[in-house]
Amino acid sequence: MAIELKVPEVGESITEVMVGTWKKREGDAVAADDAVVEIESDKATVELPAPAGGTITKVLKGSGERARVGEVIGFMEPAAAAGSPPPQPTVGVKRGDGKTTIGSVQAPAAPAPVMPPRVMPAAARVLGEAGMPAAGVSGTGPGGRVTKADAVAAASVPAPAPRPTAPAAPRAAVVPVASSRGGREERYQLISPIRQRIAERLVEAQQQAALLTTFNECDMSAVMALRGKFKDTFQERYGVKLGFMSFFVRAAVEALRAVPQVNAEYREPHIVFRDYYDIGIAVGGGKGLVVPVIRNAELLSFAEIEQTIGDFARRAAENKVKLEELQGGTFTISNGGVYGSMLSTPIINPPQSGILGLHAIQDRPMAVNGQVVIRPMMYLALTYDHRLVDGREAVTFLKRIKDTIEDPTRLMLEV
Repeated sequence: MAIELKVPEVGESITEVMVGTWKKREGDAVAADDAVVEIESDKATVELPAPAGGTITKVLKGSGERARVGEVIGFMEPAAAAGSPPPQPTVGVKRGDGKTTIGSVQAPAAPAPVMPPRVMPAAARVLGEAGMPAAGVSGTGPGGRVTKADAVAAASVPAPAPRPTAPAAPRAAVVPVASSRGGREERYQLISPIRQRIAERLVEAQQQAALLTTFNECDMSAVMALRGKFKDTFQERYGVKLGFMSFFVRAAVEALRAVPQVNAEYREPHIVFRDYYDIGIAVGGGKGLVVPVIRNAELLSFAEIEQTIGDFARRAAENKVKLEELQGGTFTISNGGVYGSMLSTPIINPPQSGILGLHAIQDRPMAVNGQVVIRPMMYLALTYDHRLVDGREAVTFLKRIKDTIEDPTRLMLEV
């Protein structure tokens, strides 16, 4: 009996998803719990495992197509039934001597159902713009899929012109001019649910919050010296490198304690203050930037923070960060410096009220005690919601970060 492959529940209030990459194709054998296809929602990417061992027999929804939660997107046959032919019907045959012989006959093969062509997303867009149905387009892609090239070729074939009822006035021919410096093709790609949700939330933040950014800079000499002194011992003891992010997470917790408005939420008619610190850390993932949350960062040691961030980074690259790990958060830290950014104005992640932007470390001449010296400097940026955070609080917060990073012994003494 065929097993249905259904879109699983991927999160509260999510009713529609996009089918991602099929890891198994029609005819492929799978073992129980093997990843069959990726399911992309507006919050995370999850894998649909095979409920049993067997063979993929039919794919109903291709990559890039939309599907609703609970909808069947494919079928598979269990291993016991995948290779066994159906039983043949038996009939009685009357012989010439009047006796009957029981035997089997080959049942006529049922005609194969006519399936609609599988249309790739880029091809669907081309055919839609040309007003052409996909039924009449033959596909040359894998499994008979209609590719963009097939759609372009079909759309470029002129339809037979109707016989004019009256002589038409002569018109000048329009000849397309090709560029002599190479192709000018355009590529279409469907917006993923995650990217669509990111766009919605960023626009929401710009429209609903009063965003303002304040800047400062900090001398990274002390942190770099401390890190250089203990990095080998730290890695040997805890199995993880001592990075800069753990210093900034701890510094952010201390600054949020000093300026609780930045850790609060504007929830009209109230301001909701939080006495816990869930810090979101922006990390690059296989589908783009994601922001998993370090819960109760105020209770974690340097080693626990570094281990948590390292685990997030590894799983984000494999699109295996859990949905609940991306939800919530009271404050966010984004490190654009790893990509070489010198200065930026990050956008808050609603309903949070602040985000700290870190940037590249660069040696610059600085005046210290009346002398010009070269110091490794980093620009800091705090974007905040001005509806509940005033300029004084924002500057105080950022100055607290600066002071803590330039004198990290504050983290040990909590002063």
